[in-house]
Amino acid sequence: MWRNTDEGYGWVAVVLHWLAVVVVVGLFALGLWMVELTYYDAWYRRATDIHKGVGILLFLLILARLGWRLVNPRPASEPTHSRLERVAAAAAHVFLYVLLFAVMTAGYLISTADGRAIDVFGLFSVPATISGLPGQADIAGDVHLALAIALIVLAGFHSLAALKHHFIDRDRTLLRMLGRTPRPFRSSTDSRREA
Repeated sequence: MWRNTDEGYGWVAVVLHWLAVVVVVGLFALGLWMVELTYYDAWYRRATDIHKGVGILLFLLILARLGWRLVNPRPASEPTHSRLERVAAAAAHVFLYVLLFAVMTAGYLISTADGRAIDVFGLFSVPATISGLPGQADIAGDVHLALAIALIVLAGFHSLAALKHHFIDRDRTLLRMLGRTPRPFRSSTDSRREA
């Protein structure tokens, strides 16, 4: 199924989710590596151009993901989830999106500080609408790094929560985001009752 159902996520949501995960982790690793490069390194400009271009594509991907989420509601929560878990999950998702957009906005402000547009692999360019502010590149750079670290930390907790649901609670939370919609978890007590 390509659309979400009450039982699980469709393939569109699954692909958008995991593609965003790979891109965010990749951009974080690339960003940490490229700031250590010197002007004379062969990858000095190339790594920066890749980081900027992929960052813009990530922005479009996240917009598409939010649009898909609006027209294709999420599956119902697992019945085993407590109210606290549901509230924490909803808050984590909101903060993940807020951090994503904040990181990308700070990256945009770094990239356009000198007034030049951002070229996206020769496909299109994003104009510099805000530039020339005092210390713009340096301040936006510090904010970009701090927010990126916060995003990775929150994503790490999000991942740990999914693993906790899978290995400790033994519910379908992780399996549903892998595109699998197995039958609801049944305890051994339930199986004996049916026998």
